Amino acid sequence: MLKRVFRLFQIARKLSTSGAIETINHVHQIPLPINLFFNLISIGSERNRLDNKKNPGEKLCVALQGMGTTFIKLGQFLATRPDIIGEQMAKDLEKLQDKVPAFDLYEAKKVIKREIGEKQFQNIIEIGEPIAAASIAQVHLAKIKNENQEKQVAIKILRPDIERLFNEELDALMLFAYIVENTISKSKRLKLVEVVYLLREITNIEMDLRFEAAAANELYENTKLDVGFNVPKIYWNYTTKKILTLDKVEGESIREHKKLEQQGINLKKLAEDLIQHFLKQAVRDGFFHGDMHQGNLFVDSKGNIIPVDFGIMGRLDKNNRKFLAEILYGFIKRDYVKVAEVHFQAGLVPQDASKEEFAQALRSVGEPIFGQSIKDISGGNLLAQLFEITEKFNMPTQPPLLLLQKTMVVVEGVARKLYPETNIWEVSRPVLEDWLKNLKGPKSTINTAISTSAEIIKRIPDFPGLMDRADYALKLMAEGKINLGVGNKNLEIEQMKLKNFRNNIVISFFGIVIVFLLVF
Repeated sequence: MLKRVFRLFQIARKLSTSGAIETINHVHQIPLPINLFFNLISIGSERNRLDNKKNPGEKLCVALQGMGTTFIKLGQFLATRPDIIGEQMAKDLEKLQDKVPAFDLYEAKKVIKREIGEKQFQNIIEIGEPIAAASIAQVHLAKIKNENQEKQVAIKILRPDIERLFNEELDALMLFAYIVENTISKSKRLKLVEVVYLLREITNIEMDLRFEAAAANELYENTKLDVGFNVPKIYWNYTTKKILTLDKVEGESIREHKKLEQQGINLKKLAEDLIQHFLKQAVRDGFFHGDMHQGNLFVDSKGNIIPVDFGIMGRLDKNNRKFLAEILYGFIKRDYVKVAEVHFQAGLVPQDASKEEFAQALRSVGEPIFGQSIKDISGGNLLAQLFEITEKFNMPTQPPLLLLQKTMVVVEGVARKLYPETNIWEVSRPVLEDWLKNLKGPKSTINTAISTSAEIIKRIPDFPGLMDRADYALKLMAEGKINLGVGNKNLEIEQMKLKNFRNNIVISFFGIVIVFLLVF
């Protein structure tokens, strides 16, 4: 725990000298005692001078980038939490560049050899200098021998010791968040400890490259029959927790419009394909690439779209997929009453709300959008406005849909750069119609009935015991012995550790005072 305190002081010094605290002060006034602490901790060090022409969000981006991996990831995570930092700051933090200097090739080879073993390492014929370097990992192009064939591949390698450094800094940040929550009453609503905890959970998964490999493999299986969308193959015998090996991408970045046109690629069709492939992943498969910006998309000479970087993926259950498809299709048809009914049927709006008023609110979102020119219509912006409206009707936000909405905005932006006149509604319509037709068709109805019946039959022998347990649970609830609040056990344990640490500090302090009085 003392190591955590020492690391916290190091972080405090970083924050105060980087310009981050100064920038945050312009947006949210930091209490005087905390400001004083940061001023004291930075004594004797040179402070970064940030460009005053930049707005606070842009300054914070520069400051966080200068502080390294943990803070780049923290900034990217906060970009998804406008409820904490505000809409404008969240938009500015989306531009945070995850680029840091590469570590050398010798070190990279050591990591690979340690991970796959000497024998398998001998099958790597050649490996080049890094072609891309981010805060957590970097990528090298290589040639390997696989099943008696030579393959051109890309190898993604975790930075040495990155997990230890990241977790130590986040442990210290969690302690800081706990101190702030317990000294500034207004900060409790922000749930800062929970924010840091969630960041650690998400990024620790990202640091296990087997998860990314599994995500790429699942996307490959889902889309292997989709013409025009090719997911690189994973080489599992060259993939471990710390390295990921997949086919080298043969193609141009999707941002290279002139080069694509010179190769005879139809940019209008490419834009339409991109939107349709994304929607198929979301509504048909319920599993989509959650980071489809221009840097993660390539196009081969045949016009096939090739995605890379599978660290951020989105998943939707069947209900959310049905909800999404029917809402978007309802807006396309401008049937606001139908869209309202979908919300009520799904139980997403309180039953005592007025369906007519809700339909009117939906119309207030839809009609202005249809009044825009084709190039300004956006399904992603439509969902964003829809979520704002539904808050007024006490509809709980669905986190998976938030990631989908943000990704949809990005995908539409990439498509519009390829072909500004892309008609989002017309491109989306056939995908949504096909899926809804399949969902409501006789085959789907029969399959649902069969699976439901099988589940009921399977559970019949357990029914008496289930009823006994339910009766016992009801008695405990009536006696007040069951707490129905659902919480994260690991988060509760972490908060308990922090509380115990605080108590130990207080006891130690009084112990030192007592010893001092006895001696002197």
